Amino acid sequence: MTHLSPTIALENDEENDLFNDGAVRLRNPHIAEMDQDILYHLALGSGSHDLVEMFGDIRFVCMGGTPKRMEGFANYIMDEIGYKLPPGATLLDISLQSYRYSMYKVGPVLCVSHGMGIPSVGILLHEVIKLMYHAKCKDPVFFRLGTCGGIGIEGGNLVITESAVDGMSRPYLELPVLGELQRRPAILDKQLAQDLKNLRTESDPFSVTVGKTMCTYDFYEGQGRLDGAFCEFTNEDKVRFLHKIYEDNIVNMEMESLCFAALCHHAGIRGAVICVTLLNRLHGDQVSASKETLGLWQEYPQHLVSRYIKKQMGLPVLVPQRNHPQVVRSPRKHKIVKQESASFE
Repeated sequence: MTHLSPTIALENDEENDLFNDGAVRLRNPHIAEMDQDILYHLALGSGSHDLVEMFGDIRFVCMGGTPKRMEGFANYIMDEIGYKLPPGATLLDISLQSYRYSMYKVGPVLCVSHGMGIPSVGILLHEVIKLMYHAKCKDPVFFRLGTCGGIGIEGGNLVITESAVDGMSRPYLELPVLGELQRRPAILDKQLAQDLKNLRTESDPFSVTVGKTMCTYDFYEGQGRLDGAFCEFTNEDKVRFLHKIYEDNIVNMEMESLCFAALCHHAGIRGAVICVTLLNRLHGDQVSASKETLGLWQEYPQHLVSRYIKKQMGLPVLVPQRNHPQVVRSPRKHKIVKQESASFE
């Protein structure tokens, strides 16, 4: 195996990983030799399912941490783009039988949960990238919608990752492969980040910052928290570290962006990471906002991403295509009908 040195990896231009025809291609010659490529953690396979028929129209892949959050986003984007299901039908978790990730398809939008941390999002990305390949998708755009700790940014605001670094401030994903370290640059599409930022309106209750994200392998010690089961540093050590990375223009911390950026770049796929801050880490470790407030904040990344999707689809950016459940003309009368039906014997 040829070892890819850090210097060579980081000197590769972004254009070297892109393909002119928009097709998603795999950097793996062995896939073409397989009778069937099983996507173990999605409960799909290239031989068992007609992936072109099922997913060939996908243009946008939206990822978030939990199944519940992505089910909520799937219903949200369905109303935003006005996608209609047949009467009596409902959204289905396509990957339910995998018991690992959840996946919902809403027209050209794929909504997938990625779990927590680099290992989980890395496994999902391998299989979703392969899914895009088998489905013959063209120019898909990947988004990660998540939460983070702000560095100098108060809770309830958005950060769009311009570039990602690890806990040592290195701009690449380091991955041991066959006993040798591979380093893959964590590069994101700067134009996509700017396009998303430009979709904020004056009436939005959040600010949008484009900046550098520190991606750690751990929520507690790795992010300098004092409230984990183990802590072998002082509060002064933590404050000194946070101020140092703040001075280095790092504006937030989370646990997935490094892998997301590195694998999307390696696959030649445009990607963006949009996270809402839950607190300003310069002021503490504990999230103090109420559950209701946190639920509201976690919807903020959805607003920007849905606006981008609608703009690309030629739809009005700021107007939902449906503001009540599909085929229900009057929510008030629908409630009366349900009550009458429930009481009728």
